[in-house]
Amino acid sequence: MSISSSAPDKSLITGLLLAGGRGTRMGETDKGLQSLHGEALALHVLQRLTAQTATVMISANQNIDVYKEFGFPVWPDHMQGFAGPLAGIQTGLLHCQTPYLLCVPCDSPFLPPDLAERLLSALMQRDADLAVAVTLEKRDGIQQKQNHPVFALMKTSVLAGLTTYLEDGGRKMQAWHASLQTCEVMFSDNTAFRNINTLEELRKIEN
Repeated sequence: MSISSSAPDKSLITGLLLAGGRGTRMGETDKGLQSLHGEALALHVLQRLTAQTATVMISANQNIDVYKEFGFPVWPDHMQGFAGPLAGIQTGLLHCQTPYLLCVPCDSPFLPPDLAERLLSALMQRDADLAVAVTLEKRDGIQQKQNHPVFALMKTSVLAGLTTYLEDGGRKMQAWHASLQTCEVMFSDNTAFRNINTLEELRKIEN
């Protein structure tokens, strides 16, 4: 299905930076606060996110005062116990004052500048609850679809269902997506969704 050329109104969208994890693959450090070219990873993401949304908030469970210095509201998970990114999204939805919430991870500094526009266009045209980014990845010489579930835009009305899913013990992002009317939006640049998971990867990108 073709996407309309008229850009949706970004005033409809709140951005949510997901920085609430423990950073276990980065030696238990706070990934969002690791330096890339002299600035925290989270700041690189925020610069791209703020250009696409009406307002932004941060999901964080540690170093909250440091994240507050970036100039945006910071919310720890409503659900206790580091329940994963869905708990951060639930908290974001609880505080969202716009019809739509766009979530992105704090360790992906190259996110597309048209991410919000394309996801919202698809969600509206396909009458979906949630739109998620996908790319094509080559594995063993074969192009295969790669879902990027943390790069998602959703209606705030999904909050009740997400809360029930979490309270029932659900933690898997894609399983929750499967319970919704979800549409996929294909992006050609798979490097835009690259996650920096280790300090080695971070230094490699920096060099």
